[in-house]
Amino acid sequence: MNVHQTQTRKLGSQTSLCRHGFVARRPLSAKARVVSRKAQVVKAQAVSTSLETKVANGVSAAANPAPPNFDYAGDISKTVLGIILGGGAGTRLYPLTKKRAKPAVPLGANYRLIDIPVSNCLNSNVSKIYCLTQFNSASLNRHLSQAYNSSVGGINTRGFVEVLAASQSSASKSWFQGTADAVRQYMWLFEEAVREGVEDFLILSGDHLYRMDYRDFVRKHRESGAAITIAALPCAEKEASAFGLMKIDDAGRVIEFAEKPKGDALQRMKVDTSILGVDPATAQSKPFIASMGIYVMSAKALRELLLNRMPGANDFGNEVIPGAKDAGYKVQAYAFKGYWEDIGTVEAFYNANLALADPSKAQFSFYDKDAPIYTMSRFLPPSKVLDCDVSMSIIGDGCVIKAGSKIHNSIIGIRSLVGTDCIIDSAMMMGADYYETLEECEYVPGCLPMGVGDGSVVRKAIIDKNARIGPKCQIINKDGVKEANREDQGFVIKDGIVVIIKDSCIPAGTII
Repeated sequence: MNVHQTQTRKLGSQTSLCRHGFVARRPLSAKARVVSRKAQVVKAQAVSTSLETKVANGVSAAANPAPPNFDYAGDISKTVLGIILGGGAGTRLYPLTKKRAKPAVPLGANYRLIDIPVSNCLNSNVSKIYCLTQFNSASLNRHLSQAYNSSVGGINTRGFVEVLAASQSSASKSWFQGTADAVRQYMWLFEEAVREGVEDFLILSGDHLYRMDYRDFVRKHRESGAAITIAALPCAEKEASAFGLMKIDDAGRVIEFAEKPKGDALQRMKVDTSILGVDPATAQSKPFIASMGIYVMSAKALRELLLNRMPGANDFGNEVIPGAKDAGYKVQAYAFKGYWEDIGTVEAFYNANLALADPSKAQFSFYDKDAPIYTMSRFLPPSKVLDCDVSMSIIGDGCVIKAGSKIHNSIIGIRSLVGTDCIIDSAMMMGADYYETLEECEYVPGCLPMGVGDGSVVRKAIIDKNARIGPKCQIINKDGVKEANREDQGFVIKDGIVVIIKDSCIPAGTII
């Protein structure tokens, strides 16, 4: 036997040496992957049983070497594909979505909404990620390509974060008709990932604020043997009608599902939520089990459902999940116990952002070294604050706040310019996309710079990017209007919150 044959035998049946001496690994078949995972779980259970026996006999597990960290869910960087649903036209967030896709809306001074699910994926070792959208995807595509694609994956792992925009094809000449239809139209592409070893699809939403380790989610999904697993949490009655609601049995299996029920149908979905592990007080105040719109779905089961059983179904919540349950597929609930907020409306978006700056309200923080939120590296200078009064606020990179200004309970986004003697109270400034030169400013009538002019007051408002607010303006909703559309004047009022539209100009002395 020559050296080459000896080395090949030592490497095992799944590997070989090419004639140049490099190791070549043959891809495992689907059956081999299942057998490998079962063997891994059995071995891990054996280690666990051994430790339990030692503890029972008075031997401390901590005193012995730690067992290997077996990954019950397998290597999810290879077996899980992340699919982020960018949503529709974003009418509930309009006018913030007037010139951008909903996942591209700025968040927390430095970030965008899409950074939340992408960061959760990367922190969970899910490195193959698609984002599906069909409205104003240019800024979203630019952000994802500049923020992630150069740093996702490695020599031995293929990773990517890509936007898939709605497009016509020979098979489908229509736009996305819903969440399920969006996945169906790109199933041909997702099947390529399945051939490379992907077994489950992690389906996420692009407008939620939360931090979650998807590895445990995937592990519970696979241990239960479910076709679909839904992330769920208890919710109160006043907000229950905005979500998909479910009833589950003692094992967590979904036995009834209703999408955004109203009236008597809503009351019928009331349950004892202590089954999710919450305390009695929480169970009493939150008697509904709500779907978070976050799913793990078996790739094989989802393909069968979308292409064969329900080829006309357009929405996961309304059609696919109830249909899968009725067809006998196992649909499981996964209890999530952390903070989660749907920020798909202007009011929810405004409140969630301002809560980030208020220690008494903040339930989500960007300051977590173990699970950071990533975004684009912009290489901006530190912010400059000149003799100002700043309290309970977050100031992004590259800002200039001039002397005499007072900022309270506000979010000041990147590259923001706040003039002298301004008052910014309970407001969100999204900042600017670029620094403006004097030559560029000359093209604007009156050379009104981006930002807030001297002596202006901004209260309970959102100022979108690149907006120009002249000196001595008052953005305060002085008449207490709840709803108003003044796009021709550069602003909209929604839920009592004034929204200054992106790229708009508010002349000096304006009072809103």
